[in-house]
Amino acid sequence: MQQQFAQQAAASRAVPPIQTAAEARKFAEELMEVMTSLLAVIEAETELVRAGKIREGMELEPRKTELSRRYVSAILLFKASEKYISLATPDLLAALHRHHDVFRAMLQVNLTVLATAHAVSEGIVRGVNTEIQRRNAPQTYNASGYRAAPSPRAIAPIAVSRSL
Repeated sequence: MQQQFAQQAAASRAVPPIQTAAEARKFAEELMEVMTSLLAVIEAETELVRAGKIREGMELEPRKTELSRRYVSAILLFKASEKYISLATPDLLAALHRHHDVFRAMLQVNLTVLATAHAVSEGIVRGVNTEIQRRNAPQTYNASGYRAAPSPRAIAPIAVSRSL
């Protein structure tokens, strides 16, 4: 993943920074279009995960990856051109910041939903594992009359297939 970002950073250095107001406006339109498209995919994914339709949400991954790649490339170009954009078109910079603030807020909602789904599924798997281990462990008592905890050797891990 870091190698991919390093490649994108190197590629963005090959692209000259924005140098005219027309280029800045065209760039801003493209960046807003990418953020809007990515936001639409993220909102769809969020709704599918909330509805428990994880498989359908996973089908959005290729589109989300492509849009994320385009977004990162655009942000790298923006960083290289930020000084010019702030001097030549401050109104455009303000519009980009507002649009990005909305984008970031919606992304935070998506991340919260995904983290919740992950925590729930992890809790289910841990609960299943605990129940299986409890059933497989020998039911013995120690010298004090309390139930003996199973030895670490008696605890067998479970295997989970990550493909749906």
